Amino acid sequence: MKRNLPPFFVLLAAILWGTTGTTQALAPETAHPIAIGATRLAVGGLFLLTIVFVIGKFNFQGWSMKATLMASLCMALYQPLFFSAVSITGVAIGTVVAIGSAPIFSGLTEWIFLKIRPAKVWWYSTFLAILGCLMLFVNQESVRVDPVGIFLALGAGLSFASYTIISQSLVEKHSSLSVVAVVFTLSAIGLSPFLFLFDMSWLMSFRGVGVSLQLGIIATGIAYFLFSKGLVHVSPSTAVTLSLAEPLTAALLGVFLLGETLTTTSWFGIILLLLGIGLLLWQPKKSISYNQT
Repeated sequence: MKRNLPPFFVLLAAILWGTTGTTQALAPETAHPIAIGATRLAVGGLFLLTIVFVIGKFNFQGWSMKATLMASLCMALYQPLFFSAVSITGVAIGTVVAIGSAPIFSGLTEWIFLKIRPAKVWWYSTFLAILGCLMLFVNQESVRVDPVGIFLALGAGLSFASYTIISQSLVEKHSSLSVVAVVFTLSAIGLSPFLFLFDMSWLMSFRGVGVSLQLGIIATGIAYFLFSKGLVHVSPSTAVTLSLAEPLTAALLGVFLLGETLTTTSWFGIILLLLGIGLLLWQPKKSISYNQT
């Protein structure tokens, strides 16, 4: 595999994640967001696990159960934390805080605990991308800042950053496909109680099945496989910053598929997001990996 491809795997994963919002908007009205999140992980985990066993890629030898359980817990926590934050403090603030805080948590965790200082280009690109994300969402709705919602959104950002860092330690020793299959299956089991708390009759409709398959197979299974594939050669802090392409994709799909409109400020935010992501993609690989402290 060419060394310049991994960042694009991460970027493609973020683009696929960006389809989630549009897909949820097309889901049956009775589908609760948390129930959709639980279904998404269940379908994605089952899809990945099936592929692993069909192609015979799974191997338990030398498997770190502690790291696997931690990664699964982080992913399981991310879903309800993010959806709850959005419901409490609004889509704009919840999304900006959750997605915008993840690169910061990732970079600081690497620096403090792993003694790995992200390169200068990461700081520049992360600043541009987070500022762009803020401008993209700032005028989309009336802002209501709820302390509980902010706290939950920060928890979601920390969960995603932690998942990324832990996953990298797993994909260094095992195939990316095996890692995401096991992690998402365990995450789905952890969120399975939600399937009994909400009305799941929407799954019986044609549209409900379509939404579940798109979210589970494409936006979860394939997307996180690509993300893990990229983590083999991309630092967690860089990968999390590149994942800011998710809100960018979601905004553009909203405009072109759902008929939404963006303000001038939001379009300027898109430009900043593209600049921040572009800085990471077009720099030499050694500039976007690690600097030891």
